[in-house]
Amino acid sequence: MRKYLLAGASAALLALITAPPAAQAHNGHHHGPATACKTTELACASVVSTTFGSDGKLWLVWAAGGRISVASSTDLGQHISTPVMLPKTESGLDDGPDARAKIAVGSAGEVIVTFATRDEKYNGHAFITRSNDGGKTFATPEPITSNSPSQRFETAVITPDGRAFVAWIDKRNMAAAKKAGIPYEGAALAYAWSDKTGGKLETATIARDNTCECCRISVAFDAASEPVVMFRNIFDGGIRDHAVIAFSNAGKPGELHRVSDDDAKIDACPHQGPTLAIGPQDVYHATWFALGRKLKGNYYARSEDNGKTFSTPVHLGRTGTQTSRPYVLATANKVYLVYKSFDGEKTDIELMTSADAGKTWDAPRVAASTGDESDHPLLVADKTGNAYLSWMTVKDGYRLIPLEPQS
Repeated sequence: MRKYLLAGASAALLALITAPPAAQAHNGHHHGPATACKTTELACASVVSTTFGSDGKLWLVWAAGGRISVASSTDLGQHISTPVMLPKTESGLDDGPDARAKIAVGSAGEVIVTFATRDEKYNGHAFITRSNDGGKTFATPEPITSNSPSQRFETAVITPDGRAFVAWIDKRNMAAAKKAGIPYEGAALAYAWSDKTGGKLETATIARDNTCECCRISVAFDAASEPVVMFRNIFDGGIRDHAVIAFSNAGKPGELHRVSDDDAKIDACPHQGPTLAIGPQDVYHATWFALGRKLKGNYYARSEDNGKTFSTPVHLGRTGTQTSRPYVLATANKVYLVYKSFDGEKTDIELMTSADAGKTWDAPRVAASTGDESDHPLLVADKTGNAYLSWMTVKDGYRLIPLEPQS
């Protein structure tokens, strides 16, 4: 089978040719994609997040009609349960392309949902709610932190032993610096734990100052079941390249390691966050959107030393197409990578797979297509390792597409 591998200068040149205009950075604020209707039902959602429970049940959370709804499916999305609708928020829901409600399900069946609202000055306010009865009811949503002027791009996960971990982009230190007349670039990466199943989040802690304020973050578990966070950092000289921070067994942030050296000298909002997956033997798999002076476009790289160093970036996409939104998933036996590819008339989701932990990749193939607007492509796997493309489109609605013959 033919392998697909691009690297170095040729990849950079191809990236310059195929960099998508829709993915260029700017200083404004995006709105979400169009929707097919205006009610709260799933068909009217512009973005849908999913995860599998340990019992094989598919969980979905979406924003539509100004409300957050949660539902599940026991037949891989063919039929959806009656949604549980969260209370209406005072401010409008955050509908940026990288902002979406998130859902995490623990091994004991506990369900966590996070989401954010945004006021008229684009200050975000993130909330968390929990269900301890299998998703039948949810507690009143609470702010993830009590002391911050703005939070965005919150992401929640539940460890195998039931601890909840939430990370987000936080502007408390930026606001304090501004008040004191002290220069401060970007925002900060904040986090909070809940060490008891169904318990409250502990006080927020800043893991890293001076991060990019307008891109989602990605969280994956390492071999020790501790979270590793990938985000767009601000390095010396205002360079906005990507980095990872692993959390120790004590739940504290470790050393920052650089993922990309794109040389992104830009004071703007890329609105395209990275994804991180960690496979067997603690191999890190990272995808990101580059807008630097060295690299432009969408890229993949891997690390075999717990994120300390990453391989030469592999450019994603074909000449003549606009490529965006890469997403990577690592299962026990295979790594899956998808991205959007727009040819001027339709959007394809192109799929690449690797059977050797990301060292080489099969040629891209089209996993799904649409001729209308669509959400980011997401990848999810059930407990047996079956991988699926989770994709919401205006024309065809929500689809859960198996990527391999199911075991």
